[in-house]
Amino acid sequence: MRFCVAVPCFFKGVDFCDALRQIAALGYDAAETYNWKSLDLDAVKKTIYETGVELLSMCTTDFRLTEPECRQIWLDGLLESCIAAQKLGVHRLITQVGKDTGAPREEQHASIVAGLKAAGPILEKYDVTIMIEPLNTYVNHPGYYLWSSVEAFEIIREVDHPNVKVIYDIYHQQVMEGNIIPNITKNLDCIAHLHAAGHPGRNEMQYGESDYKNIIKAVDAAGYTGALGLEYRPLLDPIESLKSVKEIYGQ
Repeated sequence: MRFCVAVPCFFKGVDFCDALRQIAALGYDAAETYNWKSLDLDAVKKTIYETGVELLSMCTTDFRLTEPECRQIWLDGLLESCIAAQKLGVHRLITQVGKDTGAPREEQHASIVAGLKAAGPILEKYDVTIMIEPLNTYVNHPGYYLWSSVEAFEIIREVDHPNVKVIYDIYHQQVMEGNIIPNITKNLDCIAHLHAAGHPGRNEMQYGESDYKNIIKAVDAAGYTGALGLEYRPLLDPIESLKSVKEIYGQ
């Protein structure tokens, strides 16, 4: 399985291009980030070419799919993000779906589906996959709407578009649902990217209750061809932490 370094988790206060150079020096060939608007896109594009580190994903600029009245704002942000993604060779964008507005869940669910369906032409034009993200509401994201991967998969199948998928965060789903290996391996058609961290604490994978060696082995065997994003708060020195991933998980 290919590992992907979430730059903001490991390189706080470091110039983004310098972070990509350090990632390459550590032997990784993939990275991801969140707020692309903070980047010098021309400089990042040049550094991607120089280092060979692929930028796999970024975030959109707006996270309000649960609010029908904000749909055009979300779509405008998606378009802007797709243009930036195309410049950097990024083919995946992450979007959170937004807060639980208090409206009936079936109405919020329908709003998410309608927004993602409306995104189809933009995604096709720029060859970008949008990934909705279920998050845990117990620890990190109280008040967020989409906590269940099961519902996320239902949304993807309702939208029924090849450029609309799920980013499955193993940490968040260990908090909320467990059942990690079956939920991933039985729904690979809906998943474009994985995130990983140890639970509890959201630290190194080896410090949590989940056996990532078994998870990686099972997901690889099921035919997953995407990446595993390292999205945790390192307790070790960040560089040593990234080295430890390769040592422990053999990548």
